[in-house]
Amino acid sequence: MSGYILEMRNIEKVFPGVKALDNVNFSVKKGEIHCLVGENGAGKSTLMKVLSGVYPHGTYSGDIIYNGEVQKFKGIADSEAVGIAIIYQELALIPELTIYENIFFGHEILKGRAVDWNETIVRAKEALKKVGLEHMDPSRKIRDLGVGQQQLVEIAKALSKDVKLLILDEPTSSLNEDDSQNLLQLLRELKSHGVTSIMISHKLKEITAIADTVTVLRDGSTICSMDAHAKELTEAEIIQHMVGRKIENIYPKRESKKPGEVVFELKDWTVEDPERENREILHKVSMKVRKGEIVGLQGLMGAGRTELALSLFGNSRHYRITGGEFFMGGRKCHYRNPAAAIKNGLAYVTEDRKGNGLILIQDIRYNTTIANLNALLSGIAIDANKEIKVANEYKKSINIKAPTIEQKVGNLSGGNQQKVQLAKWMFVEPSVLILDEPTRGIDVGAKLEIYTLMNRLVEQGMSIIMISSELPEVLGMSDRLYVMSEGTITGELTADEASEEKVMALAIQS
Repeated sequence: MSGYILEMRNIEKVFPGVKALDNVNFSVKKGEIHCLVGENGAGKSTLMKVLSGVYPHGTYSGDIIYNGEVQKFKGIADSEAVGIAIIYQELALIPELTIYENIFFGHEILKGRAVDWNETIVRAKEALKKVGLEHMDPSRKIRDLGVGQQQLVEIAKALSKDVKLLILDEPTSSLNEDDSQNLLQLLRELKSHGVTSIMISHKLKEITAIADTVTVLRDGSTICSMDAHAKELTEAEIIQHMVGRKIENIYPKRESKKPGEVVFELKDWTVEDPERENREILHKVSMKVRKGEIVGLQGLMGAGRTELALSLFGNSRHYRITGGEFFMGGRKCHYRNPAAAIKNGLAYVTEDRKGNGLILIQDIRYNTTIANLNALLSGIAIDANKEIKVANEYKKSINIKAPTIEQKVGNLSGGNQQKVQLAKWMFVEPSVLILDEPTRGIDVGAKLEIYTLMNRLVEQGMSIIMISSELPEVLGMSDRLYVMSEGTITGELTADEASEEKVMALAIQS
């Protein structure tokens, strides 16, 4: 038997009008951490769905050879039965159930015809210990856990099935830096116990840190596989294979940086959430944003960045403003709902584009114009021709890759979904645009396009507040940045002053 636990040979997968996988060959050695990279739409997730049985045998061509035997999986249950488990970017846990109920959901431990709950709890504790959660009470409900802890419970669930090959699709996309590093360390520990991992990720820094082998897909085809230990594999080399060209600087420089007058200002902004035990979530936050400026907002998860954005945008009924002042264009404001904020020149691009930013079952045209329908009115009805014209103009100007504006947004790649969300708010023509995690879960090529678009918008006079957990992104794109910790501003740095060390020192202040 070869040293490979998995060989996928000549895999082809066709959807109506689209060849998603074109003669893909993909081999994984036993006990390695194998990273699968490529731009959105390259075929990474599709290939893993073929492997795990989501797309059953007969819906694709080619062979899957696992542990030396040809496999013909009819569904996920078949792949799990031989030790393959897949964890998706959107976790599949049930919030209202306990940790132990989630870990053994679908493969319950029975005693006769009834579930043996005592044994379930014992085995759940064993699984939690394997992922570093030995002190976690398995009776806690999933809804009470942080995203990082939920990700570990998902892995514990996979390990409870005696997994031999673990597939993780963007496992760190929603995690902060500490949780991401903990997850990577867990993969190393699993490797030492003989578990093979396949990780899909857009975070190149993590890939170069953890990968044994890196395979690149582009346009549904295998471009290359690289031994990460044969030489020092660089991010630039991976990017070049992913996009098919050399990118000198992923953070494009603006032609001019001439910020104007102050258009946005907070003075001692203080906010409570009555539903939380510690009610005060923002304490005396003060900041300024000038016209034509990108201002970064950095901090660890839970620092209060998104809560700040939502309190300004009027997007939460739970928050209560208890102090401070908010000015737009020199005029004191307090928006009680998003409609009022939009009307007065403030827009917010949510970090959760699938849940709150877009209507996935609707098309590009609908999603592009939904936030500013008044601009399309002809009498009391929507001017359909104008709506089509607007949507097509944005599709072209920001390079939304889709056959037509009638394409359902749910069928687009993550990068193109994000562009549609940006088009929606660009059509509103705000003076201040808040971008919350604008490049989460999208590939390096799409990131470059969004960075270029951000530069174009500020050169046209818009102001951008960028919330991001990716520190290199904040440092690369911001003219100035504010750092938050525990609901307060702990420091302000210019682009020239800022460094990773300075930002992190401010981010952990209490």
